[in-house]
Amino acid sequence: MKNYRLNRLFNPKSGKCFDVAIDHGFFGESAFLQGIENLQKAVEAVVEANPDAVQLTIGQAHHLQNIAGKAKPTLVLRTDVANVYGRELPTAAFSKIIANPVEAALRLDAACVVVNLFSIPGAPEVTAQCIDNILRIKPDCERYAMPLMIEPLVFRPNAEAGGYQVDGDAQKIVPLVRQGVELGADIIKADPTDDTSLYHRVIETAGAIPVLVRGGGKASDQEILQRTWELMQQGASGIVYGRNIIQHGSPAGMTRALMSVVHDGANVENALQFLR
Repeated sequence: MKNYRLNRLFNPKSGKCFDVAIDHGFFGESAFLQGIENLQKAVEAVVEANPDAVQLTIGQAHHLQNIAGKAKPTLVLRTDVANVYGRELPTAAFSKIIANPVEAALRLDAACVVVNLFSIPGAPEVTAQCIDNILRIKPDCERYAMPLMIEPLVFRPNAEAGGYQVDGDAQKIVPLVRQGVELGADIIKADPTDDTSLYHRVIETAGAIPVLVRGGGKASDQEILQRTWELMQQGASGIVYGRNIIQHGSPAGMTRALMSVVHDGANVENALQFLR
């Protein structure tokens, strides 16, 4: 019965999913608030472009679900909060899950819940907390037929990168993705590999589980569209992008440009037309 909800996430024509993440305020970092200072306006701007899904938190999901009518994106509910995104790791890092997350998702009419699986150099206790979170939420996901999106995320060392920086090493991403699948993911949300031509390894590791690619840090229009096209050619089932949309000068235009790549297979030049 999970397919009933998955059908609300994946586009019926392309079979792909474009989920816009607007859950950054959950993590307590001022830099993450750019473009979403007024969350209601941010949600409205994205909804105008009609992506497949919007990823929000328990305290902000109402901005999407209060919109009248049935022609709006599907809700993906972020269920965990962490303090690991700052320029320096805190002395006590954590990743905590909200109370009764699947019940909250059902009340909010979400079609999916998402939870992190961090791999942070020097912080194995956070990985353990993430695994505990997944083990707690998985039985209720099965009981209520709620799809579980697991987000394997490999960090670079803080001393090397200075704050939250993604490690795009395929050798590190692949085993964490496999762990997410082994823990029961229905969808994987994974970082791009530095070498996009290697992303098929991530897809192969996930097997029958669809892989949505994270957007990562802010990039130029040309760069993000080219990278998205390359990753879709590698077999990705869609994307989950946040800052490259919400911090863009035209969030709706960038959403439409990316949708043309994900759903229509548009090349970069054709996709850029939505931004001109």
